[in-house]
Amino acid sequence: MNPTLKRFSFDAMGSYCEIQIYDTSRVNAKRIIRQLSTEVRRLELKYSRFRNDSLLTEINYSAGEKLGIKIDTETKSLFDHALSCFEQSEGLFDITAGVLNRIWDFKSGRVPVQSEIDQLLPHIGFSKLSWRRSRLILPAKMEIDFGGIVKEYAADAVAKLARRLGVEHGLVNLGGDFAVIGAQPGHQPWTVGVADPNQVGVLMAKIDLIDGGLASSGDYERCFIHEGKRYSHILNPKTGWPCSGLRAVSIAGNLCTVAGSMATIAMLKEEQTSLPWLQESGLPFVAMSSDEQITGAGLNQDETEEPA
Repeated sequence: MNPTLKRFSFDAMGSYCEIQIYDTSRVNAKRIIRQLSTEVRRLELKYSRFRNDSLLTEINYSAGEKLGIKIDTETKSLFDHALSCFEQSEGLFDITAGVLNRIWDFKSGRVPVQSEIDQLLPHIGFSKLSWRRSRLILPAKMEIDFGGIVKEYAADAVAKLARRLGVEHGLVNLGGDFAVIGAQPGHQPWTVGVADPNQVGVLMAKIDLIDGGLASSGDYERCFIHEGKRYSHILNPKTGWPCSGLRAVSIAGNLCTVAGSMATIAMLKEEQTSLPWLQESGLPFVAMSSDEQITGAGLNQDETEEPA
């Protein structure tokens, strides 16, 4: 019997999630998906800043403690990736910018005053963290937020686990962040649609994925308009104010984690430097500029070309 496509959806990490795998048995596929969705929830429970019982909350509670807090291998790898992003972005991608969430409320649409921001800026800066072997020393009043990393990391982790469980063909979608478990049968690509920020249900572009991952970042996810000005939820850690460059960007990479950090850095950069930086990366991308022009390298707005 030939394997057929089985699709399962669930909610996790504040997002609609879907995992597709090819299997001859729906019962077996369901058993595998249960293990994969459990892995997503494990990472959500571990790294959510919205849960009092998460490891991340425990890390943030340790701020100011001289002995710091012991960090496990998995979490240390996230810090290592965050350091790489911090250096690559010249300080724009900074997981210590979480303190800004205290004053920016994207539900109420309140704009903080400059003095509020000025009080928090001294408590931002990845380079202020220090390590004593496997212990992290987090300075007082500082806060870690893995929001820009953990969903993409989870997509990669699930794809890796699926391969270990014997899945040969599948696709992970965690709220628009994708990781390929394996191409479709016959080495056919997975066609992934990139949403248009301005039009619900309309695609800005499509991309064919054979392996790796695809991640998106944009000011359409959580933003508000105040006195005619758009405020993005992506905050610049150097100024404390929302970024005002590209409207949206989607990038394909060898890992969803890599694609995600690249997309976030592209959003944080000034628009005139962001697009050349994306082009120089050589990775397939599509972006919407502040004047809503769609551009990209390796993506086609109308139809996708099969990768060579």
